[in-house]
Amino acid sequence: MTSPAAPARIDLVAHALADGTRRSLLRLVRDDERAAGDLASAFPQMSRPAVSQHLRLLQRAGLVSVRPVGNRRLYRANADGLSEMGQFIDDMWTDRLARLKAVAERAEPVRPKPEQPKRSTP
Repeated sequence: MTSPAAPARIDLVAHALADGTRRSLLRLVRDDERAAGDLASAFPQMSRPAVSQHLRLLQRAGLVSVRPVGNRRLYRANADGLSEMGQFIDDMWTDRLARLKAVAERAEPVRPKPEQPKRSTP
């Protein structure tokens, strides 16, 4: 069962994942903690403030955690950030499968056609 705040968090996660740059950032911090400057250097076509804005949105959505170390900010993916979105998708899929099963069980069984004897060619 989902909490009353779950729909708002799911919307934040969906919005965060809708952008290719944010998905790329999330992949970069999936396995290791990385500094904001290091992450920004992976996007030379983008300004550092723009990358920081994307990182803030990922943090607000709960997809990354931030650990300040001196004047650096280290980012790491938060696996739990996707849990409610995953549950939402699982629920949607499970509901569809249950409906399909009910329809299939109500349908008449398909009986195979009897085989016709093969004709021999002279």
